[in-house]
Amino acid sequence: MRTFSKVFILSFICFLMAISIGSYSYVKEKDIKLETNIDNSMKEQLDISKKIMEKLETEPKEPEVYSTLKEAVEKSNRINFLVMGLEDVRTDTIIFASFCPDTKKMNLMNIPRDTYIHRKGYNTAEQRKINSIYEKHGVTGVKKTVSYILDNVPIHHYVMLDYEGVEKIVDSLGGVEVNVPIHMKYKDPTGKPPLQIDIQPGNQILDGKKSLEFLRYRKGNNNKGGYRDGDLGRIKAQQEFMSSFISKASDNMLTVITKGFKHVKTDISLVDSLSWGRKAIGMTKEDFEMITLPGKPEFRRINKKVLSYFIYDKKEARKLLEEIYNVDYNR
Repeated sequence: MRTFSKVFILSFICFLMAISIGSYSYVKEKDIKLETNIDNSMKEQLDISKKIMEKLETEPKEPEVYSTLKEAVEKSNRINFLVMGLEDVRTDTIIFASFCPDTKKMNLMNIPRDTYIHRKGYNTAEQRKINSIYEKHGVTGVKKTVSYILDNVPIHHYVMLDYEGVEKIVDSLGGVEVNVPIHMKYKDPTGKPPLQIDIQPGNQILDGKKSLEFLRYRKGNNNKGGYRDGDLGRIKAQQEFMSSFISKASDNMLTVITKGFKHVKTDISLVDSLSWGRKAIGMTKEDFEMITLPGKPEFRRINKKVLSYFIYDKKEARKLLEEIYNVDYNR
């Protein structure tokens, strides 16, 4: 198993917190170095920025209702993001994140890495998984594919955070409390970095290193152990981790920014980040909905090779999108 998730959904949450006080993009553009020992003057600047933004906080509005998904996509001011985690040249984690600035609601939809997708000219069994697209087509290709799966709903931006950032942020928060569902045991000395996972089941606080191992774990050596429902079980565990992380990080935004900002990669501009940041102030974990692309696992034989795929349900996916965009055909 080389499930090295260099980027995870933590990236978007960290970035959202950062832009909520208008500091991330400023620091990026000015190339200011925020290391572990951030100086007092910068802390004061961030505190002042936070106070100013809090005074500008807006109240959430009632969601607009639309007659069709097409109308909703055209008229809604929702911003959709792609959050990716990389395993070398493959995407280990893919999440469609949709933020509504008016209602202050965030919908996070996990796209399983084994999702079946057949591209013209890419006919091997391995090439028919969504996690193979990044190698040849990069972020743009993955964005287009996810948009295709989700009824051509636009994806405006991407956000990424490397694994070192995950470790540092979690450690700076004093760890994250999770209920480990199974004994996670796996060893891979060839991994980058090498893996030696051994986490006992039960409720516990994981430090940065253990948190990353928890997020990377899929199954044991020789396909023994692991989640009963495979990658879907892993997604559920990641979602529970995120819920706990959001609760703790929301009260420690300055810490998150100073520890994580240099590990973030995104194409979001300064102007947009400041605009959305104002709308994001006041969000709590109750404003985040975590769901998974509808579908089911299935074994398929491709060119004499049998692999496990996730076959997505396009109709059910559309229903979820209609809920996210608040579509009411009986309006």
